[in-house]
Amino acid sequence: MKLIVGLGNPGKEYAGDRHNVGFMCLSHFARVHNIPFDRKQASARIGTGIVAGNEVMLARPQTYMNASGESVSRLVKKYHIDSSDLIIIHDDLDLPLGKIRIRPGGSAGGHKGVASIIAALGNPDFIRVRVGIGRPATTESETDVISYVLSDFTPEEKQLLSDIIPRVAEAILSLLTEGLTQAMNKYN
Repeated sequence: MKLIVGLGNPGKEYAGDRHNVGFMCLSHFARVHNIPFDRKQASARIGTGIVAGNEVMLARPQTYMNASGESVSRLVKKYHIDSSDLIIIHDDLDLPLGKIRIRPGGSAGGHKGVASIIAALGNPDFIRVRVGIGRPATTESETDVISYVLSDFTPEEKQLLSDIIPRVAEAILSLLTEGLTQAMNKYN
């Protein structure tokens, strides 16, 4: 089974935030493949189904971003998920808005949700689908960055996202059907 996790913060007040692009992308993927998030388990909203012949579990942790590892590690342990079968979708400040990067393993790159997952698993070797949200105009302090990632997308950015979110869903499908190398070649 593949465990595909979209990172974000729970609650309506965060729904449109830049930091929630992982939730947005996973929710779109779930709609396309008719997988409802119909259960709560391991502090996550989950749904299961078959996509292109692959058994998948989709999860949106409800622990808040910085504690995502708590939920992800519980699911990994319960379902005996190998790190090569774990896909994490998350926002990335270091990529321009709308760019997608798929990569295996590596550091957290300053992303606290990814850092939480690495710490909880004791292993950085899972697949990441990074979705660019760009950087704020001023990044003089951590407060500037926090305010930026917790702010909503502008109308212009939402227009761009309407094209990017389906591309992320296509990239996930490519990971499932063609493998990591092909998906990286196609979407990076």
